[in-house]
Amino acid sequence: MISFKRYQTLRILRRHPIPDRDWRNVSDRLPLLAPLTPAERARLRELATLFIHDKTFTGVQGLTVTPEMQIAVAAQACLEVLELGLDAFSGWVEIVLYPDAFRISREQQDESGLVSMEESVLSGESWGQGPVILSWQDVKRDSFQLHRGRNVVIHEFAHKLDMLNGRANGMPPLHPEMPIEDWTRALSRAYDTLVRTLERGRPAPINPYAATNPAEFFAVICEYFFTAPELLHRHEPEVYRQLRAYFLQDPLERATHAP
Repeated sequence: MISFKRYQTLRILRRHPIPDRDWRNVSDRLPLLAPLTPAERARLRELATLFIHDKTFTGVQGLTVTPEMQIAVAAQACLEVLELGLDAFSGWVEIVLYPDAFRISREQQDESGLVSMEESVLSGESWGQGPVILSWQDVKRDSFQLHRGRNVVIHEFAHKLDMLNGRANGMPPLHPEMPIEDWTRALSRAYDTLVRTLERGRPAPINPYAATNPAEFFAVICEYFFTAPELLHRHEPEVYRQLRAYFLQDPLERATHAP
């Protein structure tokens, strides 16, 4: 006998499937999916179908959301939760797509207490219980050609995982068998090393943006974990091991045995 939750899942998959042609047209062009086994690809398609059904995609500034956009975002976001499950993306509903990089203005306070408005141009942003906001131009750039260490979808949805503990601080909810001390030691050491490297004017092995704060460090190393696992493993093997234990995936091993 199947559970009620599984019955609901099967019902959604039957009534709201991603058409085969649309799925193949997009998924076959996503380099991150190439090393997946047939079983993993089937499970990913199921997760992506449920994701698209559960979330609302909103285009702004005249952008019309297409199936290609939905599948490209959903497939790569769901790659992160392939073994974690969609509950990791619960508590919020909307993905907002801009045609290109977008501008935001925020209040910033300096050391003397003076408050000013600071304008930034972003390719993506994640809000705690709110939407994931993405530039489609940047999603398209990162999705259909592999860029080692850079993928805006992986980055922003990593923030969502991080914020499951209430705030973005580089500490997502770990599995019971994962000692918090091991996670903290590995990531803190790597973060501190990166900061010191940059302070000394030396080239960093990963994107310097990771040194912004622990939350951005986590999001950036997730990008490397999925897009350049060999590079992350070579420079920060302990960090790689922690991410492997958290995501319950081994992209390096997967790539080694890919056809």
